[in-house]
Amino acid sequence: MKIEVLGPGCPKCKKTEEVLREAARETRADVELTHVTDIATISERGVFMTPGVVIDEEIVSEGKVPTAEQAREWLRRA
Repeated sequence: MKIEVLGPGCPKCKKTEEVLREAARETRADVELTHVTDIATISERGVFMTPGVVIDEEIVSEGKVPTAEQAREWLRRA
């Protein structure tokens, strides 16, 4: 599964990436996680509030750091 964290690299974006990496380890999900920092690319993806989380081309979160439980649930559903 492909996960993208979209954001300029602020502390909330970095925390979002950390939460997702930990959730992937806990659930043993096979993920490819990337952090997109280019503002033009972020807006092309349809995310206007960062951090954004895109899983397999679907926006699942925008404008907030997910909880660990939210991240695990996204990975289970994907």
